[in-house]
Amino acid sequence: MQYNFDKIIDRKNTNSVKHDALQTFFGTDDILPLWVADMDFETPDFISDALKKRVEHPVYAYTYFSEDFYQSLINWMKKKHSHRIEPSWLKVTPGVLSGISIAIMALTNPGDKIIIQPPVYHPFFHLVKSNDRVLVQNELLFEDGNYRMDFEQLEDSIDQDTKMIIISNPHNPVGRVWTKDELKKLVDICEKNKILIIADEIHSDIVFAPHQYTPIASISSYAHNNSLSFVAPSKTFNIAGLGTSVAIIPHKKLRKQFIALASRLHLDSGNVFGTVAFEAAYTHGEEWLKQLLIYLKSNVELVKSYFAENLPAIKVVEPEGTYLLWLDFSALNLEDEKLYQILVDDAKVGLNKGLSFGLNGSNFMRLNIGSPQSVILEGLERMVSALKKYERV
Repeated sequence: MQYNFDKIIDRKNTNSVKHDALQTFFGTDDILPLWVADMDFETPDFISDALKKRVEHPVYAYTYFSEDFYQSLINWMKKKHSHRIEPSWLKVTPGVLSGISIAIMALTNPGDKIIIQPPVYHPFFHLVKSNDRVLVQNELLFEDGNYRMDFEQLEDSIDQDTKMIIISNPHNPVGRVWTKDELKKLVDICEKNKILIIADEIHSDIVFAPHQYTPIASISSYAHNNSLSFVAPSKTFNIAGLGTSVAIIPHKKLRKQFIALASRLHLDSGNVFGTVAFEAAYTHGEEWLKQLLIYLKSNVELVKSYFAENLPAIKVVEPEGTYLLWLDFSALNLEDEKLYQILVDDAKVGLNKGLSFGLNGSNFMRLNIGSPQSVILEGLERMVSALKKYERV
């Protein structure tokens, strides 16, 4: 079956954060939304069909997670990523962020230090601080148009109170798909200092060839026994609103601590429709994902070529994965708030502020390319029209 990613779907008046909350976040509804990390593509038919079938049953009562539910993820990870996981390692959570929050509360203590790597998914900052832990920032280094981990600074930032690191793999927003060698260096530092690794791997399926996602738990025996990985079909198959994610916790003691807190918080029950969509996605989603990746890659090339031809001052950080582009506006020499104001008021496009991902996100913006090409092109035209006059010749 050939899927149509060019189809325009009106998402207005569906309580969509991306489309219906613009006034709240941007101060205006008159804006082209290219921000929140969900896609404007139609939910795949195999998921919709599975949901329709379940809806036909007249009772939507308490549900549990079946063997087939877990096996769908186990088979997917083995086939797509050559990564073996066991049913006993898996714990369902309402979302990746709630899972990470449970891990912080269950496996560290107030006052412990937790490392993140900005520019990074902005809720990480809040998760650490709101749980009364001390935030430590190991900023990524931006060199020659791309990012790498600063291992020297990472080691320097660790002391006896440092207990955990949270990584984004693949990385949101800079689009890096960390190599096995990079992850090995990270794990070695963590092993040396007895640091627990939390990996947000929700973007693991959105990876552009020849790059390859490496599960953190596969790196070494230490990583296997001292990591918690969080995955979900929500980004890959555009079902974030169905709230069903999984924590992969190989080590029995860590898993027991995690499950105990999740149970105390009553965050261990199922969502009847989320479980149906989860299983359908991981059971039938291979061909859809193949076509999606081709389309997203063409969107990447569209953005790169359009800016190169019309406003080369705007640089695209080459993405290795995710449908989120990290745009470098520094050559325009605009203050962050001025840039944001121009994009909102003049270009009338909604992007995510770079500064929301950390101080080293200054002069950057995050662009979501998970939309039909006609929408992306309209956004590019608006940006160039509004910003062209600021280009230094």
